[in-house]
Amino acid sequence: MSEKTILVWFRNDLRVHDNEILLEATRKADKVLPVYCFDPFYFDATTKGLHKTGNIRAKFLLESIADLRENLRKLGSELIVRTGNPADIIPQLAQQYHVSEVYHHREVAFEETEISEVVETALWKMKLNLKHFIGHTLYHKEDLPFPIKDIPDSFATFKKKVERDSEVRPCIETPRSIDTPEIADAGIIPTLAELGLTEPVDDPRADFHYTGGETTALQQLRHYTERLDLSQSNKAAKHHNDNPSRLSAWISLGCLSQRMVYHEAVKRTGNTHASGSPLIIELQWRDYFRFMFKKYGKQFFNAEGFSAEAPEVSQNQAGLFEQWKSGHTGAPFIDAAMHELNATGYINNLKRQVAAAFLINTLKVDWTKGAAWFEEKLIDYSPASNRGNWAFIAGVANDARDNRYFSGVKQAENPETASNFIDTWLPDNSDQLVTA
Repeated sequence: MSEKTILVWFRNDLRVHDNEILLEATRKADKVLPVYCFDPFYFDATTKGLHKTGNIRAKFLLESIADLRENLRKLGSELIVRTGNPADIIPQLAQQYHVSEVYHHREVAFEETEISEVVETALWKMKLNLKHFIGHTLYHKEDLPFPIKDIPDSFATFKKKVERDSEVRPCIETPRSIDTPEIADAGIIPTLAELGLTEPVDDPRADFHYTGGETTALQQLRHYTERLDLSQSNKAAKHHNDNPSRLSAWISLGCLSQRMVYHEAVKRTGNTHASGSPLIIELQWRDYFRFMFKKYGKQFFNAEGFSAEAPEVSQNQAGLFEQWKSGHTGAPFIDAAMHELNATGYINNLKRQVAAAFLINTLKVDWTKGAAWFEEKLIDYSPASNRGNWAFIAGVANDARDNRYFSGVKQAENPETASNFIDTWLPDNSDQLVTA
């Protein structure tokens, strides 16, 4: 009897812990073939003339792939790395290694799902199945108290119902070992230059340094939970602002599972839901936007969102957008935030909301341009969270009951803190304020 080999196609699930496709493959097959494809689509310029993946996030991705390969090797396996169209690479590897089935985690954004569909079609021609798994959310889709088509448009309602009627599943165990076919050519992880990008420069003003990969992600999670005290709910918000988790970049690439974060927080506090913590609320927002993407699809990529009409825009779109994205609007806090984003790939949620609100409401620039800039620059970019947040700020996906979760756009930071922030990130304050 011939051996059964399952190809595990990694995408945004770059970890060995709490990874259903990896564990399931080890249980169902004699051999497991882990594969990652660097798809040129994600490194090309968009129709707006921006990069889909900037050099800061690309560097983080390269580090994450290297760490995944090392962690697989510790389990006796290997990661095949290729650069090219997955619709060509996956079938070719499936044929070369006599693969019986291909596993991958289902995505929700339309570009990612279209890539899956093309791969699925190519495999089907070979009479091979692409099996879809759900592994990017805190709450499993099958455990929601409503079907996807009936998900509440209000986050407040969504949050209340899932906390009352759903449970977060336990983490899936990590395979103890993985038996992999003999691999002739595992492939070399490309350089930034080979992906068409330049090497980012570490900015000495940054107060945090990101290194990609599951290993660092788990270290950061442990570091954060050691100083986390969610039981003091009256101090939770202040603690969160002063000591952010910084876990979002690893979560976005799947170096860290949301369930792992949740259960570590619960273990720390003894609180079954820990639902009052800003950290858990952030995870619930990620779920909400992801499920809303599943419900509304491409509407999150249109200027009108899923409302009646798009926000009013000015005539000088190109000029105003250029000044905003480069941090030359003349508004010190906004400009400092954009300098920090462009230099480090990260700004906190308050700064994101304030910068987005300024672009939309003050400069009256099409919000989808801002979303595209964040897509290129953010180290923790994910389609659903990015587009969903921008759509809410633009008022094309809003609900009055959710305003309290977006109150940051109406608040100024502590004057002293804001002043120090501006002094750090704004070299000079001589710019003239632009007008729409």
